[in-house]
Amino acid sequence: MSKVLNGKVAGGGFVIEDIDYTRIVTPEDFTEEQRMIAQTTEDFVAAEIAPHDEAIEKLNYELTVEKLRKAGETGLLGADVPEAYGGLGLDKVSSTLIGERFTRASAFALSVGAHVGIGTLPIVYFGTEEQKRKYLPALASGEKIAAYCLTEPSSGSDAQGAKTTAIPTEDGKFYIVNGTKQFITNAAFADIFIVYAKVNGTDFSTFIVERTMPGVSVGPEEKKMGIKGSSTCPLILEDVKVPAENLLWETGKGHLIAFNILNIGRFKLAAGALGASKDALELSAKYANERIQFGRRISSFPLIGKKLAEMNVKTYALESMVYRTAGLIDEGLAEVDHRGGNVGLQAAKAIAEYQLECSINKVFGSEVLDFVADEGVQIHGGYGFIQEYRIERIYRDSRINRIFEGTNEINRLLIPGALIKRAMKGELPLMQKAMALQADLLELMPAQTFEGTLEQETHLLGMAKKIFLMVGAQAVQKYQAKLEQEQEILSHLADMMIAVYAMESALLRTRKLIAKAGEAKAENAIDMTRVFAQEEFSRIEAWAREALSAMESGDTLRTQLSVLKKLTRKPPVDTLGLKRRIAAKVVEAEKYVV
Repeated sequence: MSKVLNGKVAGGGFVIEDIDYTRIVTPEDFTEEQRMIAQTTEDFVAAEIAPHDEAIEKLNYELTVEKLRKAGETGLLGADVPEAYGGLGLDKVSSTLIGERFTRASAFALSVGAHVGIGTLPIVYFGTEEQKRKYLPALASGEKIAAYCLTEPSSGSDAQGAKTTAIPTEDGKFYIVNGTKQFITNAAFADIFIVYAKVNGTDFSTFIVERTMPGVSVGPEEKKMGIKGSSTCPLILEDVKVPAENLLWETGKGHLIAFNILNIGRFKLAAGALGASKDALELSAKYANERIQFGRRISSFPLIGKKLAEMNVKTYALESMVYRTAGLIDEGLAEVDHRGGNVGLQAAKAIAEYQLECSINKVFGSEVLDFVADEGVQIHGGYGFIQEYRIERIYRDSRINRIFEGTNEINRLLIPGALIKRAMKGELPLMQKAMALQADLLELMPAQTFEGTLEQETHLLGMAKKIFLMVGAQAVQKYQAKLEQEQEILSHLADMMIAVYAMESALLRTRKLIAKAGEAKAENAIDMTRVFAQEEFSRIEAWAREALSAMESGDTLRTQLSVLKKLTRKPPVDTLGLKRRIAAKVVEAEKYVV
């Protein structure tokens, strides 16, 4: 069983402990109410957004605001807002379903996401009772639109390098805010801005700034590669008098708000990437069945089938990961009392518990979508390069996701860094597990045979965790406090952790599906899990080999590579044959299929 903390699964614990499939949330667990919420979102997009897609893509602000308000009236903007403040107070699985289903609305989905996520959640989790009552009902209904203002011309990933200042007035009733924020989604029409500034130039803090406050202005629209239907402008603050009561939480706590809200933002981004991946796969499968070349549908050619199968497999792993993580966050936030006096502290602690998993979702999700979108364009051939075909826009729009919410490079540094910090605080027995493993690795490991369903993949997952611990322990011992300077090693450790979490998520979901429906009905899920586990394990082996080779040489390296060879010993699997079976199901269904 998994490492648990106060009855909940511990963040990051997946790398050292095994978890039972009964502890995770999967799409097969959705309630009828959750499925209705998903359908309501799909119906809204089809009826309200799709007919106006071209106008929205051309940055029709009035239309975008009108549709945002319509979404609010439908209840789709209030999922994360407690009922006491005019929202629906839904669980994270439900709000994740809304985010996933909204992606067919293209850039409009980004306008929604920025509003309901990073724009509204700072007030939900860190606002005072007065702030919540004043702002949340209007944000939940769409009467007011929110924007999140962290990035500056000179500070992106280095958020605390911001130069925007907030100087308190002598009477203490206001803060005079000056500065410029860059790349602000919804800026052209937002009413409420969540602004980060340094009080007295030193204490990083957060403020609720209203558009109507004198000194607030917005610069021109950025001309972007993709997501053209969303507003992206600089926000200019010139001697803006912000009432002292508009300070969020406390002075100097801005970094905690920013980082925790970004954690949720990263997770929501992965949900959006999941929806877009499904959309791209459906477009590609339908096109492959329609396109005739050499007298045959191109879907009948094995190389096209292989692409569709790989797109489906990666999407399955991502979907498994996203809803597993939604369940974890639900557990963490369940005990937050929104009427209590220390809501901010409770929320920060609950969200930070799964910081690592949120970053994993963000990196994996954005890279899966890029892969799926790219292969989708390839399947479309020359038509994939033409704007008339939707896959072209998905391809352009997908690229920003590896930059949004902290670049993938920054997140790759955060993932192992967060794990090590948790271990140093005594929250995870990471080094104890690594030390215990070292003795086991020197023992003879007999070759194994695997007969039961997914037995080999379960074994590979266990070996993957051991490989991560072996390489991680070596890195910590060799570099100690200087490990943070070894970014390539940290990146490889992050990639191993991402692969382990994705492998485990797919494997646990499939085991749960088998227990619920039987092996016959889970055949495709079994095939996909086998393919994914086999291919990810090979990547883990390559990352480990490269990392060890960078850290050691000579006899020490030879010994370590010998141990790695023992850990990676496995019988071959016909993954090409499995992909042909998966492809046949995708071609028949003409969409993502489990």
